[in-house]
Amino acid sequence: MDVREPYEYEVSNLGGVLIPLSILSEKMDLISKEKQVIVHCKSGGRSAKAIAQLEALGFDNLWNLTGGIDAY
Repeated sequence: MDVREPYEYEVSNLGGVLIPLSILSEKMDLISKEKQVIVHCKSGGRSAKAIAQLEALGFDNLWNLTGGIDAY
């Protein structure tokens, strides 16, 4: 799951679903609680924030792509 903004996703992406951190709270119904979800952004900061928000709501199947898409 890519939590960057659409303009960043257009430049480069890993093919995953785009749910920007800025609208994450509106799109949580699209995120599976049963499957593993790898969350990433440009460098890892926004994805860490997204994971913290989701974990507070009971998600426990989340993985942060260390270093983000820059490190990938």
